[in-house]
Amino acid sequence: MDIQIKEIAQRVKELREILEISPEEAARTCQLSSNEYQKLEEGETDISVGTLHTLAKSFGVEVSTLLSGDEPRMRSYTLTRKGQGVAMERRKAYSYQALAANFINRKAEPFLVKVCPKPEDQPIDCNSHPGQEFNLILKGSMRFYLNNKEMLLHEGDSIYFDSGLPHAMRAADNAPCEFLAIIF
Repeated sequence: MDIQIKEIAQRVKELREILEISPEEAARTCQLSSNEYQKLEEGETDISVGTLHTLAKSFGVEVSTLLSGDEPRMRSYTLTRKGQGVAMERRKAYSYQALAANFINRKAEPFLVKVCPKPEDQPIDCNSHPGQEFNLILKGSMRFYLNNKEMLLHEGDSIYFDSGLPHAMRAADNAPCEFLAIIF
């Protein structure tokens, strides 16, 4: 996991430098302090999917380019077989599979996300990013936190929300939860 974070951080830094964007300007774009952004580029902290989405849009590339270093190639369609999405094992409690990484000029970023249970006394890390997001629970249950409101979502439930609001997820019932997340 740490190696992948460092590789992504290196790609972000290299692309920012190629585009002649200052670290301060990139930090402002991501709504981060210069210090927070510096830690992100050095691979000292994880980069949220929302921040990757913001950076990719700002840099004029696909999120998958930052994640994998590969450029998408498909224009008409891309097929992702079960379990074959581009893996993003970035945080201990979450694992992501990018489901459309090979499609050029995507209008949305679909991910299959698995959230593992963690102790109830462990703090919740909220995230926010520009745009909107849709989550559909495929397996298990999830406590979903949005702008200081807590909701319990079960298999088949979905939520569409302004992803600029602080949000977080936690697996419920001490069991993993899988959901489809689409970021617009």
